[in-house]
Amino acid sequence: MARIFRWLVRLATGLIILGVGLIALAYYFASRSLPEYNAESTVRGISAPVEIVRDNANVPHIFGASDNDVYFALGYAHAQDRLWQMTMLRRTAQGRLSELFGERTLGIDEVLRRFDIYTLSVSSVNAQDDGTKAALNAYSAGVNAWLAEVNAGARGRGAPEMWLFNHPISPWQPADSIAIQKLMALQLSSHLESEVLRARTSLIIDNDRLRDILPDDPSDGVAALPEYAALVPGVPTYTANMRQAEDPLAPFNRPPLAGASNAWAADPTRSASGSTLLASDPHLGLTAPSIWYLARLELSTGGIIGGTIPGMPLVLAGRSDALGWGITSAYVDDQDIVLEEVNPNNPNEYRGLDGWNTFRSRDSVINVKDAPAVTLRLRWTVNGPVMPGDQFNLGTITPPGHVTAIAWSALSDRDTSMSAGMALMRARNVDDAIDAAETYIAPAQNLTLADRNRIAMKTIGALPARDPDHQSQGRFPAFGYLAQNRWQGRFPYSDNPEFTNPEGGIIGNTNNKTIDRPFPQHVSFLWGDTQRINRWRRLMQAREVHTRDSFIEAQLDTVSFTARTLSTLMGADLWFTGDAAPEGTPERQRQIALNLLSSWNGEMNEHLPEPLIYSAWARAFQERLIRDELGPLAAEFTHPNPVFIERVFRDIDGAGIWCDVIQSAPVETCTEIARQALDDAILWINENHGEAVEAVRWGDAHQATHDHPVLGQTPILEWVVNIRQSTSGGDNTLQRGRTSGTGPNPFQNVHAAGYRGVYDFADPDSSVFIISTGQSGHPLSRHYDNLGELWRRGEYIPMSLDPDLARAAAVGVTVLRPES
Repeated sequence: MARIFRWLVRLATGLIILGVGLIALAYYFASRSLPEYNAESTVRGISAPVEIVRDNANVPHIFGASDNDVYFALGYAHAQDRLWQMTMLRRTAQGRLSELFGERTLGIDEVLRRFDIYTLSVSSVNAQDDGTKAALNAYSAGVNAWLAEVNAGARGRGAPEMWLFNHPISPWQPADSIAIQKLMALQLSSHLESEVLRARTSLIIDNDRLRDILPDDPSDGVAALPEYAALVPGVPTYTANMRQAEDPLAPFNRPPLAGASNAWAADPTRSASGSTLLASDPHLGLTAPSIWYLARLELSTGGIIGGTIPGMPLVLAGRSDALGWGITSAYVDDQDIVLEEVNPNNPNEYRGLDGWNTFRSRDSVINVKDAPAVTLRLRWTVNGPVMPGDQFNLGTITPPGHVTAIAWSALSDRDTSMSAGMALMRARNVDDAIDAAETYIAPAQNLTLADRNRIAMKTIGALPARDPDHQSQGRFPAFGYLAQNRWQGRFPYSDNPEFTNPEGGIIGNTNNKTIDRPFPQHVSFLWGDTQRINRWRRLMQAREVHTRDSFIEAQLDTVSFTARTLSTLMGADLWFTGDAAPEGTPERQRQIALNLLSSWNGEMNEHLPEPLIYSAWARAFQERLIRDELGPLAAEFTHPNPVFIERVFRDIDGAGIWCDVIQSAPVETCTEIARQALDDAILWINENHGEAVEAVRWGDAHQATHDHPVLGQTPILEWVVNIRQSTSGGDNTLQRGRTSGTGPNPFQNVHAAGYRGVYDFADPDSSVFIISTGQSGHPLSRHYDNLGELWRRGEYIPMSLDPDLARAAAVGVTVLRPES
């Protein structure tokens, strides 16, 4: 027995040693790809030595003899810190994920191949101006210089993920950068799926109720449209979802998560400092690492600093010494679903304006890991690429004998958005910046600007010119063989909304409706925000003058105008009512919840129970309102719509009828539904967060999910690569932490301001910024998540163009020298 025990001890010891050895070996190979920032390298592609000074937050400050040398060094720095992220973005745009991940990502690749984004990007390179071409070539050379060092110096294949996935890396090309910009357009687009949902809902309920559940901005007046069933006969009332399972690698978001942002500016009359102020926080899906990367470039026109996206040589939101710019999603309706009738006698033809036209087509082969290659037949009509019915649920609204083509402004083979971005970085004042953005195509953005004396906001991007007689005004799919349903080019840039030096001295956008114009100059019927703008307006008007700190306070504000409104409406007949109830009963828990909400100010603070009670209540209330009318389609309405709920409670245009359950004999009231929904919410809280509703925390449910798109669901590794944080805010607060709305954790914070910046032009070097994780994409780097806790707490780091400040306590200086 003693001998067996000794052998067991030896075996256990051996296994422990082996395990430790394997971990040490894995750490060694993974750590080989950590870049050394204090280094000198000889590279090909620069004209003179370049310095990359990394400050103590690992923000690179790049100094070179020419602009192209600076862009070279930016590509080099991006590749040092985010090589895996860059190559994954490129693979996504190319439709080549399945080469690494097999059949899991085949559906993603099919969509990207059908949009043909990469081919369009290759064609668009020649449309750029000469300076932009040179910058793209220099940036690509910088990326490739780092790839050469990885190959020559055995630097762990460039990223630890490369050890897990056989990932040969081709040299970076200018088209790769343009493709990533087009990929961002796809991530920020929502009109396609919104059209599908509106059409599907219209097939189930009448137009009056459609205006309730999918309301327009309350201040908008829209002419009546025909019902979709009348417009497109032959479509089944309800067809089961064809949507494929969502994947973290997919670049398309559901409409509630497609885009949101904040930006605002104050002119000298509303600024305590006597010069302008600007705040910007664009919102995107949270990932680890963040999509954003901070950088400072010293160009011939002066220094610029701000947020970049690895893969592109652009500062998308930032400032120079004279100009600041911020971006918000403009919600321009730049996508249409076009129904194309297929010739029943020849499937290679579709109906045109004057007879049958032949589909333009070609084959595309997708290589799939551990599976046979898949050959796609790509087809186009004059209106755009043909998309199959199993994508975006298009098959649910396509009549027999038809296919759907997608008209989208981003599908341009002469997309000059990159040139516009490069020109914007050289602008020295508001007028220069507005002029620079004229050639910008997609994704459409509201560009908020501030120079030292003036402020402005301009919608940039192509606005499709639709026929005034368009059958659906772009809100429903429409037949492509009717001339009035086709686009007629784009409106001139001068027609894009523009606001310069407003009389009130403050300008801003929270994705709210920016302009009220009739169709077809309307810009959009779908806007991203009807709520946060109310809180922003109150904060801006509460002060006669603003400071950098008051702009920061507004950027971090977590009070929900929506929660104040809806909790009052839902609880109007429930406050302080009901008989005495013993401890532990549902009636007692309901009273506790109502007592908490009755004195709550709507602050979505992570440490409070009220935000979770309110959020669960609003979610359960909408579910009870729509489930009987919409059936399985109700699952597509993932987030409570505050305008819809308010219309129901105020019985606007008869919307109160939603409270009556149509399958039951009694006539239910909104008070009854609200009480039942509160019980539903409390039961859900009990099952998921404990039975003491007064002790739950919003932050436990509202965790920011900075998850690694590839390794984030891998056991053990997920604890290394994912970053989870308890956060305040919510769907309708200025510090917007958009919830997932689906799955077992519907209140997880999955979409937020990955970049925040506040610029003060009275003292530009007092400006500040932050990103949501860290600068490095390497999980073993101390810069992988070092900025994340500052971001969570609402803190910032200096945004200075002072070289001496960058060098103070720098984490390293890299010197690139040209080959002799």
